[in-house]
Amino acid sequence: MEQGVLLSEPEEAAALYRGLSRQPALSAACLGPEVTTQYGGQYRTVHTEWTQRDLERMENIRFCRQYLVFHDGDSVVFAGPAGNSVETRGELLSRESPSGTMKAVLRKAGGTGPGEEKQFLEVWEKNRKLKSFNLSALEKHGPVYEDDCFGCLSWSHSETHLLYVAEKKRPKAESFFQTKALDVSASDDEIARLKKPDQAIKGDQFVFYEDWGENMVSKSIPVLCVLDVESGNISVLEGVPENVSPGQAFWAPGDAGVVFVGWWHEPFRLGIRFCTNRRSALYYVDLIGGKCELLSDDSLAVSSPRLSPDQCRIVYLQYPSLIPHHQCSQLCLYDWYTKVTSVVVDVVPRQLGENFSGIYCSLLPLGCWSADSQRVVFDSAQRSRQVRDTDCVEGQPLWSTPRSPGGSGGSWKLLTIDQDLMVAQFSTPSLPPTLKVGFLPSAGKEQSMLWVSLEEAEPIPDIHWGIRVLQPPPEQENVQYAGLDFEAILLQPGNPPDKTQVPMVVMPHGGPHSSFVTAWMLFPAMLCKMGFAVLLVNYRGSTGFGQDSILSLPGNVGHQDVKDVQFAVEQVLQEEHFDASHVALMGGSHGGFISCHLIGQYPETYRACVARNPVINIASMLGSTDIPDCSVSCRCVVEAGFPFSSDCLPDLSVWAEMLDKSPIKYIPQVKTPLLLMLGQEDRRVPFKQGMEYYRALKTRNVPVRLLLYPKSTHALSEVEVESDSFMNAVLWLRTHLGS
Repeated sequence: MEQGVLLSEPEEAAALYRGLSRQPALSAACLGPEVTTQYGGQYRTVHTEWTQRDLERMENIRFCRQYLVFHDGDSVVFAGPAGNSVETRGELLSRESPSGTMKAVLRKAGGTGPGEEKQFLEVWEKNRKLKSFNLSALEKHGPVYEDDCFGCLSWSHSETHLLYVAEKKRPKAESFFQTKALDVSASDDEIARLKKPDQAIKGDQFVFYEDWGENMVSKSIPVLCVLDVESGNISVLEGVPENVSPGQAFWAPGDAGVVFVGWWHEPFRLGIRFCTNRRSALYYVDLIGGKCELLSDDSLAVSSPRLSPDQCRIVYLQYPSLIPHHQCSQLCLYDWYTKVTSVVVDVVPRQLGENFSGIYCSLLPLGCWSADSQRVVFDSAQRSRQVRDTDCVEGQPLWSTPRSPGGSGGSWKLLTIDQDLMVAQFSTPSLPPTLKVGFLPSAGKEQSMLWVSLEEAEPIPDIHWGIRVLQPPPEQENVQYAGLDFEAILLQPGNPPDKTQVPMVVMPHGGPHSSFVTAWMLFPAMLCKMGFAVLLVNYRGSTGFGQDSILSLPGNVGHQDVKDVQFAVEQVLQEEHFDASHVALMGGSHGGFISCHLIGQYPETYRACVARNPVINIASMLGSTDIPDCSVSCRCVVEAGFPFSSDCLPDLSVWAEMLDKSPIKYIPQVKTPLLLMLGQEDRRVPFKQGMEYYRALKTRNVPVRLLLYPKSTHALSEVEVESDSFMNAVLWLRTHLGS
């Protein structure tokens, strides 16, 4: 294919997708115990877990690979893989014991139908399975949580017990008229159990149980559970306050109790995925007396508490506002023995020059402490990059960006750190994830960090990229938050025959409080390889630019974010001289909201649009989304500029304002051909939003095509759905941007 020329055949696009989609993604890493060889050398194993799309099986497969890292105590001498990758079927969670001599694995097995799938908790030692517990058969609780919001699998310091979170066992329910025939071959115990009058509650089989929203539909009432590894006994911990749901738990110093995060679920549960603003607090429950103690402010939101190696302090993230769904957070430190809490890193209103712009990660790595318990290491968005942050808990917070290969300015993700040996991932828009290890330098010398590659990835040729800093014109300034700038990441084909013939695809991100970073992303890379320039816009309100930027967006959706994207498009077209008559939009969730606004407000600019689960009518979505307080796509009430309250309905003026900020207002001006892709099981932006837009456009004879995926959720990330939606999007763009 000639560079800069659009692929003309679906087969070519499919072949390109098949090749690039094979790039695996790192999901986790852990370090084995330190080993001293007979020659005096030291080494550690690195266990990594990856995911990869399998287009033949139409599923994401998981596999693991081991590496060896030889070192001299403060630097890596040699590192490399130890054997080939092995698929790990059925693994949901796994954790090494503190000494590294054992490993706990939560595994699913059995059929795929209702009630057929079983969960087992296994304990492995050296080259054998030491224990296996059929959790489903024991019936102490419901399914174990494996998500990263509530889920955990934590060894006690003594390595005798395992702590995890599971769904509370529900009472059996049956119809008022249901009768159960007794099996004559059943055991006496089974017959006695079936005869018990309190075994089932008549008329309760259709009782509604609230869940925690998008991607959490089976999770309602979490409980803390402890497994005695030796005896196999399971106990559900008591003492957790009834008004909170526990999760993210770990063993307290001395194994005398458990520390956990508790989320308020009254008056009702709201979607928690991607919503770090859910009211929550840090708790300690004593295992002996069952007494529960509050460890943090209970009027804010917290997440990911992590115990220091010396078991003296806990760091955690705290969000000082319950308004934006994701925002700049504080890093707090709780001293276990003095009971004193301090703020190590505070909220940063806005970045000044090259300075630190705040913490924006939703979870700290499970391994984040330095060996001396004096520093915490994690990654966070800093403007349009993901960098490594190092915070000295005893003094001045530090911000350091590791030296990038070739000075390319890509993005980093810390997977774990143990005994100052770090495992991290590095990638760029043209370089798939590479796995690296290195020792954390002494305090104050973080900039001298040296990395050694464990697994190199091949750069994708002919993708050029860079970051554009954009300053909105004076008439588009936010009066309350003046002086804010924003950024866009531009990918473009390398050396096209004629740059003025290159079409451009504009992609605003979802959220709205999230961001694009200079990391590997399949869709932008694919589009660029097919001859498109791709513009990824971090409009004002994106994370990584300071809290002021985030707070500038509520009340201004449909206006500030839309104008920022349009301004970025006009600036790049003027500077790069791409084909201004062949510009398209592609966005999902709030990015779809912005895209549908743009084809209504600027119909002459865009020749085609692809929208995934877009918010179309804020007012009609209020009563159907799992997050009416702060929709990830439109912030139904708050993003429209009004305070949210769970006990009242908006008045007529609020309804009118929501409609005024919605893309559906601009339906009469739309003439851009639109491809809609909707997930029928979407809890965040119910698919009826897209249907409403589809029907309105159809009545006006606007070219529109609708893809409805019956079992898909908000992200459309299932392998079959993702591949189908990409191919349809490419063909739509090719049809309407082709010359």
